Amino acid sequence: MVLPELELAILPDEKGVESLARHIKHTGLAYPLFEIGHLILKKPERYNVRFSVINKPDGQPAQPLFVCSLDETLWLSENEAVDHVLSRHFSTFYQTERIATDPPRGVFTFVAQCGMSGTILGPPNYHDYQSKLHKLHAERFSHIPFEVYKARVKIVRDEAVVKQWQEDQSWRAQYICLNVPETLKLGSREEVEKHFREVHLAHVIQSVPFFALSGVAARALPSQPLHALARRAWEEQRRFPLKVVNALSQMFSSLGLQFFKVNKTVTHVAVSRPHYLDLNVTPVSEGIKSIIHFINLNPNTNRRKLIEALAPPSPNTPADAAPVTLDATVAQAVGVEPAQPTAEMTAVIRDLHWLIHQGHVIEFANGMLEIAKPPPPKPVRAPDKALAPEETIEEPTTKAETDPGNPTSRR
Repeated sequence: MVLPELELAILPDEKGVESLARHIKHTGLAYPLFEIGHLILKKPERYNVRFSVINKPDGQPAQPLFVCSLDETLWLSENEAVDHVLSRHFSTFYQTERIATDPPRGVFTFVAQCGMSGTILGPPNYHDYQSKLHKLHAERFSHIPFEVYKARVKIVRDEAVVKQWQEDQSWRAQYICLNVPETLKLGSREEVEKHFREVHLAHVIQSVPFFALSGVAARALPSQPLHALARRAWEEQRRFPLKVVNALSQMFSSLGLQFFKVNKTVTHVAVSRPHYLDLNVTPVSEGIKSIIHFINLNPNTNRRKLIEALAPPSPNTPADAAPVTLDATVAQAVGVEPAQPTAEMTAVIRDLHWLIHQGHVIEFANGMLEIAKPPPPKPVRAPDKALAPEETIEEPTTKAETDPGNPTSRR
């Protein structure tokens, strides 16, 4: 399948990003940015898909884009959009009325039936058979070649099916126009399509330079080329979500979050960048110092271990009580009672909260705590080379001046 020449971007859902940003600000947790990108791509409700037209040098679109305002579906041509509306939303604009007519004359022992939809087309030698065949293909199966579709038509000799076709031919359809000032009746689907184009098309179908759909809607696009284009873009980002992460970074940045790299490789997003706290020059409380010393002495520690070490629970605390950091709602769900924090626990949590939001301590999404590292020492600049003292330069003497026999020689 040849994919349409359109630009496509997968963008994180704004409300979801705002919710995650509030969570990061509240908890202070640092999350790997690419892991967030992968999590967004796992569920279509977490992202949107934006299709954009690419203009040629003369300003004309390489591939036009049309949107049906009734259900926000996208189409590559106006004709496709019209066929969609008259197939899925016919009753919004027209009402079908059946009028009795004479049944087909003759003896019929078999009929042709669409092998894909079950629609009875009638005997292959009947006068309107070819028109029905082409019409059904155009309306519902235009995405496959006509000859392939035609090969799936089957001959049915069932008496009940033949009788059903004869009964259908005993009625003629008439179409009543809705949502119009005056009552109007049309005698064929061709007249219906002409009326729709003249009266309703401009209000229902628009040509657009770009359009964004939810990930759920993009996965359900009825246009097969557009669906395939969205699928390919999603698979590319699932392998390496660089474009999603770039969009995510801009959104997080606008919401006040900060970014930093761990080991100069993995980018994280957090409420603050790491900022080293030098206890030798910065006056802080003893509680702050205790937290810093404990994390330094216990690599890969977490919040729970820290609180248990600096503010041990009272002897009256039940053994199966939930840790003080566990949300009360979650604690009830797992069938344990949340521990009541002591004054010492509250002080540790408050100091840790301050350290995290100042960037002095990093609490990663996996629960590990780490102290912000000191900045690398500034390179020592080599002192400028001292200028050597000027040397005294003696004037050269001539032979005459050094000749003892010369009266002008120096003594």
